[in-house]
Amino acid sequence: MAHILVTGANGQLGSELDALSTQYPDFDLFFTDRSLLDITNEEDIARFLDQHPFQYLINAAAYTAVDKAETEPELAKKVNALAPGLLAKACKQRNIALLHFSTDYVYHTEHNRPFKEDDFTAPKGVYAQTKLDGDLAVLSHTDNGMVIRTSWVYSSFGHNFVKTMLRLGKERDQLNIVFDQIGTPTYARDLAKATLDIIQEAKKEELQGIYHYSNEGVCSWYDFALAIFELALITCDVRPIESKDYPTPAERPPFSVLNKGKIKEDFGISIPHWRESLADCISLLFP
Repeated sequence: MAHILVTGANGQLGSELDALSTQYPDFDLFFTDRSLLDITNEEDIARFLDQHPFQYLINAAAYTAVDKAETEPELAKKVNALAPGLLAKACKQRNIALLHFSTDYVYHTEHNRPFKEDDFTAPKGVYAQTKLDGDLAVLSHTDNGMVIRTSWVYSSFGHNFVKTMLRLGKERDQLNIVFDQIGTPTYARDLAKATLDIIQEAKKEELQGIYHYSNEGVCSWYDFALAIFELALITCDVRPIESKDYPTPAERPPFSVLNKGKIKEDFGISIPHWRESLADCISLLFP
């Protein structure tokens, strides 16, 4: 029986891990939120880990309010940069394998091919910089730390682009959606399943370094919105606009498609296409 601690229990990824947990009878998953464990407090982390015999820690906690981070830089730094480093140090001392999640936002460069794990990073904005700092902290403070960078995460749980579009599509006859930001949606359930499959199949010492995971395929936010309305049978006039016509406090990467070759090769992961997974998610929202 593998004992696994999951932080960020109430987030999209944490909720999906909880939903899948019954499918992994050899795993004992223990879920925590801020009320049970303050991951920004070194003493609290040490006390908690000493009380429980975990072999793995899945850090699904993050500050994800991309625009709000511009006005809350210290809080974003504590959760996204400080906490992963503290968790990594504590895990190293106790021989716990750490799986940490990051973002495509660290790759903010002019690019015309999917990013690989060793590509140059150029974060813009507080959110992107704090997430990169967290990645580096994990990798520098433990030899048994795996960073999984993902993109455009959505789920039937929590707040996300899919649920926002479903709401707005019913409220409005017309929506303007940017078409010049290109990436790949990621269904949090697929990411959660891949994470648990990796733990199930791989040796602890193999869980190290940076990996990419998103669904297969490529689209713009405009394409994504069209697919959401098509699958949900919602009639809404979606019009493409440029990013400059929809300014936000934090600048988004113009192209952030991730190359998943490494994770597929190293762990034998099979990744569904984003439209297939979107259909699965919407079927849960509209049973």
